[in-house]
Amino acid sequence: MNASGSRHDPAHSRTCRQTPQAGGRALFEFEDKSLALFNVDGQLFAIDDSCPHQGASLCGGRLEGRVIQCCAHGLRFDLHSGYLLNSRQVKVNNYPVEIIDGQAFIVIVPEEAAP
Repeated sequence: MNASGSRHDPAHSRTCRQTPQAGGRALFEFEDKSLALFNVDGQLFAIDDSCPHQGASLCGGRLEGRVIQCCAHGLRFDLHSGYLLNSRQVKVNNYPVEIIDGQAFIVIVPEEAAP
């Protein structure tokens, strides 16, 4: 976190130049990651775009509320927690999204810096 209480650190975040409209989604590349950003009723959620089952893209899946369904095999993940519905065994990585001065930032903490 910085002095303002925000976790935004330019070295560990990705600016979202095109924030999706409500009900929309966008795909971003950041270093070696593909990230999917979803706008659910004005709330932004960011996850890895790769399904943990066999790596299919989640960005193109069916979105129902804050649940994304993998188009390859139908697995459904909660965008808020990243977990497979009704399970705590399978999880897609999810990332905080901060809005600063009207711009969205996906906050990515390097693994060596994570608690």
